[in-house]
Amino acid sequence: MTLRPFFGAAALSLLAASLVQADPVTVTDIAGREVTVDAPVERVILGEGRQVFFTAVLDTENPFQRVVGWRDDFQEASPETYDIYAEKFPDMKDIPTFGGFKDGSFDIEQAVSLNPDVLIMNLESKAATDEAGYEEKLAKVGIPIVYVDFREKPFEHTARSMEIIGELFGKEDKAAEFEAFYEEQIARVTDVIDAQTDLQRPLVFVERAGGYTEDCCMSFGNGNFGRFVELAGGTNMGSEFIPGTFGTVNAEQVIASDPDQIVVTGGNWDAYVPGGAWIGMGPGSDMDEAKRKLAGLMERPAYTGVKAVNNGQVHGIWHQFYNSPYSFVAVQRLATWLHPELFPDLDPEATLKELHARFLPVDYSPGYWVSLDDTATN
Repeated sequence: MTLRPFFGAAALSLLAASLVQADPVTVTDIAGREVTVDAPVERVILGEGRQVFFTAVLDTENPFQRVVGWRDDFQEASPETYDIYAEKFPDMKDIPTFGGFKDGSFDIEQAVSLNPDVLIMNLESKAATDEAGYEEKLAKVGIPIVYVDFREKPFEHTARSMEIIGELFGKEDKAAEFEAFYEEQIARVTDVIDAQTDLQRPLVFVERAGGYTEDCCMSFGNGNFGRFVELAGGTNMGSEFIPGTFGTVNAEQVIASDPDQIVVTGGNWDAYVPGGAWIGMGPGSDMDEAKRKLAGLMERPAYTGVKAVNNGQVHGIWHQFYNSPYSFVAVQRLATWLHPELFPDLDPEATLKELHARFLPVDYSPGYWVSLDDTATN
């Protein structure tokens, strides 16, 4: 006699998941705090929607399987990426959203109702979290906060942040595999740069979110894209004038410094600045339109007579490289712009395609950078 299975495939999957033993795990987060969490976690609140950039690497089969709540920034800050993920994972649209810690719109009662195992926050939110006393308030209701960082010091903190999340998710092996890939891809630039004994570093001005406002010019100090430039063999112009990671350089200073190359970060920000002068970039974006808008930004007074503009050494790049584990792609792209003679065989687009093929659940689509001289547009 043949016995019919009592459980269907879906039921067996649920049963197997329920049998996973959660044990207390103590991690030291990027803020240096020791936090004990029952892991592997099953219910996670993401302090920023764009943290999907790391859940996609570790939970590739479904980046939203543990996410029970997230901040409402993903669709507005990176709508092109949101749409790609929503097409493949339509249930993500039903995940409850909430406001941010910085603007005081985070709702603790809502967080409690979602019964999370952990709340993962970006390090830059810690000051606001401390000021509002969120850590103590959430601790009283049994919700631990773990801080990670891909934005303030990406090359110091990305690998450790992925290790921490890997421990929480029970995906240590996947985190280690990604870390090895990350380090390998960075080394393809830094090994070459470090080997040069007489490197001529071009002066590079990075305009942060050019066209997002009418003012000019937001930029980077020694951190984030400023650090990207240094690793890629350039001198970041903003480091001389901006003491921290983010700041502003006035238009007169840009003209006086006369940079050799200009890089403008951009995204599709119609939700924030409808019809703005920002450069729309990201997967599937219109690169002809991006080039047109990049050229338009170079007509502002800040770039009058600047060497980079006169020589066509002007580029745009996807802004979200600044706040994701994918920053190594931006470093490769910068290196090929700044030192094409040193990197004739380095193909950042191939690296980005490999990232998608090996670690991400969605297909690669071009749209991440553009150059006025047409040497590097994808």
